[in-house]
Amino acid sequence: MIKRRNFLGSLAAVALLAGCTGGAGDDPADSGEVTGAITVLTNRTDLATGALPAYAKKFEAKYPGTKVSFEAVTNYEGDVTTQLSSGDYGDVLLIPNTVAVGQLAQFFEPLGGTEELKAKYRFVDEKAYDGQVYGLSIGGVANGLVVNKRVWAEAGITAPPKTPEEFLAGLQAVKAKTQAVPFYTNYKDGWPLSFFNSQRAILADPAINEKFPADPAPWQPGKVEYVTDGLLFDLVHAGLSEKDPLTTNWEGSKPMIATGKVATMLLGSWAVPQMRDAAKAAGANPEDIAFWPFPVQTGGKFHSRIEGDYKAGVSKSSENKATARAWLDWFVTESGFAADQQAIPPAVGQPLPRALQDFQDTGVELVELPAATTNAGKEDQIIKESEIDLAGNIYRQKLVDIARGAAKGDKDSYFAELNERWGKAQAQVMK
Repeated sequence: MIKRRNFLGSLAAVALLAGCTGGAGDDPADSGEVTGAITVLTNRTDLATGALPAYAKKFEAKYPGTKVSFEAVTNYEGDVTTQLSSGDYGDVLLIPNTVAVGQLAQFFEPLGGTEELKAKYRFVDEKAYDGQVYGLSIGGVANGLVVNKRVWAEAGITAPPKTPEEFLAGLQAVKAKTQAVPFYTNYKDGWPLSFFNSQRAILADPAINEKFPADPAPWQPGKVEYVTDGLLFDLVHAGLSEKDPLTTNWEGSKPMIATGKVATMLLGSWAVPQMRDAAKAAGANPEDIAFWPFPVQTGGKFHSRIEGDYKAGVSKSSENKATARAWLDWFVTESGFAADQQAIPPAVGQPLPRALQDFQDTGVELVELPAATTNAGKEDQIIKESEIDLAGNIYRQKLVDIARGAAKGDKDSYFAELNERWGKAQAQVMK
């Protein structure tokens, strides 16, 4: 799987189809159009030939005459972004993070009104624009550290570090007392570096998404980008990550952390069951894998952002939208995918999976951050103008290169450059 994001939502057909079919009571099954073949794009390369086709068989049994095929994409963000520009991008797909919210209607069908859906379901405003939802979370995730707690215990640490300094000291202890790589960046695949942008809840400011585009210099001490990107720089600079980041491998990293060859990765909670599966396959103990909060406390508490994993949408260019909508509805409501993946159910009030109940036991507060409203779309515009891929990996790969001595500069000079570029773009967008 390339990254993250793939679980179960829980959105009723009436809600999902409102705005697509023109009637709150319309169900694609009633229209007589749910038939024929559709293609579903997925980043779950690990499930594309087994689990996903098994779900499809159940769907096809419910809707005779349908056929669901999967197109697994390893470099999902890059390749699917290219497919979007070509106009050929399947019938149902996970919305790439490269699609700005203002562009959603170009590529995806509307699925219902934001205010109507957010009363019942989490995460609906994350892929919404101008009052319409274009993507449904097929499960929610928390953000934090996937750790091999056995390795950390061998280093003398049994509780999550509370500060960046404690975390760096812990990684040093792992390096000194074990054979494990303390922290694995997955630099070559790139997308795991984006999780340094998924930690906005750590400062416990519920308005941070609204405020962020109004800030001309996010890489300053005390601000979230300085804290998170600064920690990445510091751990790489101190030699606490893999020796050669150019040779990292996502699929290969799973058994590495599962067996204790790697101690720590920054990911979403979706990764916990994957790493535990890798432990089982390798004959290691799945319970060695745990999920810890990002090492920052505000007001004496850890905070972790919970958000919808990748949102699934119906392709604007699909020639079989009725079957595409029926698949999306069935997948988020009936397939059982989220439960299988230990995801947060998007339906308000449903219980958390066990892995996240254990996470809560660390004392972390789970925070859902509202999307910007007054400044909706502004952050995407600043990202485009500044060419700083805040939710991507390119500028953070350069940060790693500087930290390891493979590129010129230091932390202060690079952060000054980022602030300058961001500030110029921000002034244009927010004027």
